[in-house]
Amino acid sequence: MKAMILAAGKGERLRPLTLHTPKPLVRVAGVPLIEYHVRALAAAGFRELVINHAWLGEQIEAYLGDGSRWGVAIRYSPEAEPLETGGGVRQALPLLGDEPFLLVNGDIWTDLSFAGLRLAGNDLAHLLLVDNPGHNAAGDFVLCAGRVRDDDVAGERLTFSGISVLHPALFHDVPEGAFKLAPLLRQAMADGRVSGERLAATWVDVGTHERLQAVEAIVRERH
Repeated sequence: MKAMILAAGKGERLRPLTLHTPKPLVRVAGVPLIEYHVRALAAAGFRELVINHAWLGEQIEAYLGDGSRWGVAIRYSPEAEPLETGGGVRQALPLLGDEPFLLVNGDIWTDLSFAGLRLAGNDLAHLLLVDNPGHNAAGDFVLCAGRVRDDDVAGERLTFSGISVLHPALFHDVPEGAFKLAPLLRQAMADGRVSGERLAATWVDVGTHERLQAVEAIVRERH
């Protein structure tokens, strides 16, 4: 299975750090955020990675290169204008192929082992969900008996972690351009084709200076 890291975000809330540095290269304990993902994916057995980028993306390519330092092969999907989550994946489909792939947001930090994540049956997506953080107290989707839904069914409403396994068919007949991933996921949920699980790992959405400091404290405490 291939993996894609979404790395095209501008990181507005992390200014001034992101004025001259792309958000995925912001460092935590001396290591760029995106490198934690590359290391973890390599350790989990992934050998082919795709990374999209827009804002200062040439810096990402210059830092990661072809991925050989970590035993992986990296291919890039540059965006002249940010295509958002769905559009970024849609543009990269020729690099991802026809089989399910792992997708991970480049602006999260987690100690998850990415090994063993799969799609089952006729599903189009498998989502990893987390307990609702303070900045998303209402949650995103309902997890009920291993299925993910977006309605009032009885179950626990949790937050999407930004980690998923997707089938390229999720984007079938969707034209290229800028669009969000969430509407496609919600349609697949309505069709009963999205599974999910609770993420059993440390996870932080590194969207603000405060959360960046929180991750810094976690990493330094462990090392």
